[in-house]
Amino acid sequence: MKSLKITEAQSANGKAIRVVEGYGATLPTLLEWIAAHRTEIEAAWVQHGALRLRGFAVQGPRDFEQVALALEPDLKNDYLGTSPRNALTRYVFSASELPPYFPISQHSEMSFLPSAPRKLFFHCTVAPAQHGETPTVDWRAVWRDLPSALKERFEQRGVRYIRNYDGPESPKSRDLWQLKRWDELFSSTDRRVVEQKAIEQDLQCEWLPQGRLRLINNRPSTRVHAVTGETVWFNHTQVFHVAAAALEYHRIRRHQGNLRAAFFDALTSSLTQLKQWLKAPLEQPMHTTYGDGSEIVLVDVRTLVDTIWKHLVIEPWRVGDVLAIDNRSTGHGRLPFKGPREVLVSWTGT
Repeated sequence: MKSLKITEAQSANGKAIRVVEGYGATLPTLLEWIAAHRTEIEAAWVQHGALRLRGFAVQGPRDFEQVALALEPDLKNDYLGTSPRNALTRYVFSASELPPYFPISQHSEMSFLPSAPRKLFFHCTVAPAQHGETPTVDWRAVWRDLPSALKERFEQRGVRYIRNYDGPESPKSRDLWQLKRWDELFSSTDRRVVEQKAIEQDLQCEWLPQGRLRLINNRPSTRVHAVTGETVWFNHTQVFHVAAAALEYHRIRRHQGNLRAAFFDALTSSLTQLKQWLKAPLEQPMHTTYGDGSEIVLVDVRTLVDTIWKHLVIEPWRVGDVLAIDNRSTGHGRLPFKGPREVLVSWTGT
């Protein structure tokens, strides 16, 4: 274990996360190191929000599950998030089955639910040849940098989430933003089971024609970090808002600077305008408003996205990497990519 080295991964804006370099150390060595350094690991989570374990012989879902369990034994496998995922072991899933061109905006896992996990773990088994990073962002810093008037609006009104899902008998949707069906979300075709799970998560269920389901719930826009007492931006506005994808691709185009990003930037902007014209806010696959039902204006969402990008840490994946995130303070996302890529995920309870 003397060969281990602790460094910090710096982003272009000076932000950093803690990195533990293993230099080929075995899985048992890593597990032994985790057991011996609990205090240091917890301190890194609190200070940096994320810890990257790099250069260890972690190979595939079963090795990754051992590492995640060593870091936090309270792993869970119930998932009411929006990304399609495939189960690989009891507690390990594919991070997302969304197509490579689809950006995933920065977010804390399931921040739109009362059951958001404490910690989140990722493992790279196939590193993309181009882009496809999983950036991290410090929500404490984002909250500090947002304009006072914007913070006041969100604090006073909170956030309302609107999600519309097709069902197993619904006509096939052509909407690119329709991610999965309600029976896939709740792992059941029994409406009584769905309604009970919705009640447990403070979700309002509304059954619609053609077997569709609308979910609505209100949540605070922030939370107080359990350890530091700091106020943290903690909601999915920058993910679910009808204009969010287009704003995200504006930033991706500027960051990646290639024709592919420029094409999808223009396409996403056009499709966003079209879907806003065709569907009312309540009918969108996903959307956010203030908690009182009033619309969050575009300039506020743009300011939010720009502030998030100001604090991004973007580090390329290497095969074997494990990224451990404090979900209470730190967000993550996914940048578009080309070629093969496989990243796995695991998470804890609340």
